[in-house]
Amino acid sequence: MGQPAAAAMIPGLALLWAAALGGAAPSPPRLRLSFQELQAGHGLRTFQLGRTCCYEALLVDEERGRLFVGAENHVASLSLDNISKRAKKTECMNFVKLLHVYNHTHLLACGTGAFHPTCAFVEVGHRLEEPMLRLDLRSLEDGKGKSPYDPRHRAASVLVGEELYSGVAADLMGRDFTIFRSLGRRPSLRTEPHDSRWLNEPKFVKVFWIPESENPDDDKIYFFFRELAVEAAPALGRLSVSRVGQICRNDVGGQRSLVNKWTTFLKARLVCSVPGVEGDTHFDQLQDVFLLPSRDRWSPLLYAVFSTSSGVFQGSAVCVYSMNDVRRAFLGPFAHKEGPMHQWMSYQGRVPYPRPGMCPSKTFGTFSSTKDFPDDVIQFARNHPLMYSSVLPIGSRPLFLQVGAGYTFTQIVADRVAAADGQYDVLFIGTDTGTVLKVISVPKGSRPSSEGLLLEELHVFEDSAAVTSMQISSKRHQLYVASRSGVTQIALHRCAAHGRACVECCLARDPYCAWDGAACTRFQPSSKRRFRRQDVRNGDPSTLCSGDSSRPTLQERKVFGVEGDSAFLECEPRSLQARVNWTFQRAGEPAQTQVPAEGRVQHTGQGLLLRRLQRGDSGVYLCTAVERGFSQPLRRLALHVLNAGQAERLARVEEAAPAAPQSPKLWYRDFLQLVEPGGGGASSLRMCRPLPAPRPPPPEPRRKGRNRRTHFSEPRADRGPRSAVHW
Repeated sequence: MGQPAAAAMIPGLALLWAAALGGAAPSPPRLRLSFQELQAGHGLRTFQLGRTCCYEALLVDEERGRLFVGAENHVASLSLDNISKRAKKTECMNFVKLLHVYNHTHLLACGTGAFHPTCAFVEVGHRLEEPMLRLDLRSLEDGKGKSPYDPRHRAASVLVGEELYSGVAADLMGRDFTIFRSLGRRPSLRTEPHDSRWLNEPKFVKVFWIPESENPDDDKIYFFFRELAVEAAPALGRLSVSRVGQICRNDVGGQRSLVNKWTTFLKARLVCSVPGVEGDTHFDQLQDVFLLPSRDRWSPLLYAVFSTSSGVFQGSAVCVYSMNDVRRAFLGPFAHKEGPMHQWMSYQGRVPYPRPGMCPSKTFGTFSSTKDFPDDVIQFARNHPLMYSSVLPIGSRPLFLQVGAGYTFTQIVADRVAAADGQYDVLFIGTDTGTVLKVISVPKGSRPSSEGLLLEELHVFEDSAAVTSMQISSKRHQLYVASRSGVTQIALHRCAAHGRACVECCLARDPYCAWDGAACTRFQPSSKRRFRRQDVRNGDPSTLCSGDSSRPTLQERKVFGVEGDSAFLECEPRSLQARVNWTFQRAGEPAQTQVPAEGRVQHTGQGLLLRRLQRGDSGVYLCTAVERGFSQPLRRLALHVLNAGQAERLARVEEAAPAAPQSPKLWYRDFLQLVEPGGGGASSLRMCRPLPAPRPPPPEPRRKGRNRRTHFSEPRADRGPRSAVHW
C-alpha cells in the first residue's frame, strides 16, 4: 500500500517511535484561562436546557443571526450575539443528530426517534426581528439512511440543493454502514451492502461538497471516515485507518450492474504521521475535519484532527491537506489483491475507459450518464474501490501535535485572519476534557512548511465534558462549542488578557491583536493608524516596542523572613511559555549573580523558595521573564532576614496590638522602626502591601528560641511553603 502504509505494518518500529513520543513534554499554552476566569472577565456565555443532554448538532445561520442547536428531544434557536438571551425551543425527534438549512424558511432536522430514525422540517422564518421556531408535524418522514438508530453512533451529512448525502449506520444493530443519497428528485443511491472492500465498520466524521470546475457535472462529494483496514496483514489484527472517499454528484447508478449503487465510489488512505528513521508513528484515528476556503475555490485546505489507537502513549495531531493532493491520489494506481494469500499491490493491468471514479461529463469524456458506462468499467469499480497511493499532509508531517497532555483532540474549526505581516490560519481545537486550544499556523522556513503555535487553553465547560461539536462565526468573531452538558460561546480573541505593555502584546503573536500605543486591542487591517504594532511571524518586540513608555516601573518590595525558616518570593509570569530567571544582589555589593537551583534554593512556576534562611540571603532579588530571547523584569524584592531577637520583639509588638485595631497600619510602623530605625514613616508605608489583621496570640507564647511561625507566614496551599512577610 505504498511506503506510508508499509510503515504502519511494522508494529515493532511503530511502538519504538510511540515510546519516544510518549516521553516528550506537551507544549504549554502561552495563556491558560479557567471557566471561572472566562465567565468573570472574558464574556463566556452558556446555554442549557433542563433535563436535556447531548448537544451534538450545531448550525450557524449568519443570515438569520441564529445558532440552531440539536439536543435530546429538542431543537433550540439562539441568538448568535448572545446565546443566553432570546432562546426558543421546540420538541423534536429524540436525539437530534443533524441540522441543515433547507431553504429560506425551513431547516431539515433528523434524529434517532427512539430507535426509529425520523426527519422533519422546522419552520424558522426569515425575519431577524421576530425569530420563529416551529416543527411542521405534517412533514415527518422516515429517517433511515439519514440518522442513526442508536444515539451512541455518529452520522455525517451534507445537504446540496435538495439532496442529502449521508454516511450512517442504516440498521438497528449498527452493522449495515452506508453512504446514502436521499431526498431530491433523483433516485436514492447507496454503497454496496456488506462488502468489506467498500466499507469495513466505518465511523463517519464529515462530508463536504467540493466543486472541481465551472461545470456542475464534475462536482464531487467527499466523505471522511475511519474504518478497519482490509489491506492490513492478518497478523496485525483489527487495524484502524483513516480514509477520504469520493462520489460524483451526478451518479445515478449502473444499468445492469450496481443498479441503485454508486458507480463512482473510490477511497484512499489519509495519513497523519511523524516520520522517523526506524519507521513512522501514525495518528490513525480521524476525529474531525474542517474545510477552509481559499482564493482558489476549487482547492480549499482541509484541517483534520487525529488521535492514536496506540496503547503505548496518548497523543493527538493536526494535519493539513491540499485538495490537489486528494485528487492526485484518486488519479493514481488502484490497489489490487489476487487472492486471499496474496499481498495488496498496485494494479498493473489495463484500466478500462472511462477511468473508474470519473464523472460522466463533457469535460473529460462523451458519456452523459453513469448508466451509459460499459460493463467492464462497472465491474472494475465494484472490485477496486481502494486506491494504492495514500494522501500525505502538507509538509509530510503534522502541523501541531500534543503527546501526554492528558487530553485528546475531538473537534476543529479554523479562521483565516489578516494581520500586519500577512494572513494566518487560526485553529480552535476542542478536546475530550472540555477545553479549547487556540493554535496559529506560522510559516517555518520556505513554504509550504508551517508549524502550529499554541496560544491559549480555554476551559469552556465547568464539568470538563468532552467537546462534541464546534461552529465558528468569522463575521461576529465568536466561537460556539457544544458538549453533552450544554453550549458555550466565547470570542475568538482576548487581546487585553495578553498584558498591559507593548512587549507582552507583541510576544503573544495573536493575529487578532496589536498594540495601539496604549493597550493591546483588536487589530483592524483597514486601520490607518501607523503606530499599531504587531509581529505574528517572529514575535520580536525589540524593534516594535523600543522606547515604549507603557512598561511598568518596578517598585522594590520589602520581604521579611526569619533566620532558619523558609521564605517564598512570589513571581509568576503572565505567559506560561516564559522562562523565569532570578538574580541576586547582596546588600552593599554592586554585582548581581544568578540564583542557582540547588541546595537550599528551589525554583517553582510561582516563584523562588528559599529554605533554612541565613543572614547572607539578605539582599535584592530580581525576577525576569525570558521569552523568545527577550528579557522583561517582573518583580524586585528586597529580602531582610531577621535573627531570633528581632523576631521575638516583633512577636511582642503583634501581641500588644488591639484585638480589633482601628488602624492596622500602626503596628506595621512599629515593626519597621524595630528592624529599620527611621524607616517607619509615611513614605515607607505607601510601599506596603496590606497584610491580614493580626491573629490573637496562643495562650502560652514561647519566650526563647525562634519566633512563632504563624506571625510571619501567610499559608496558601497553591503556592507552597511561605514564611515571609511581604511589604
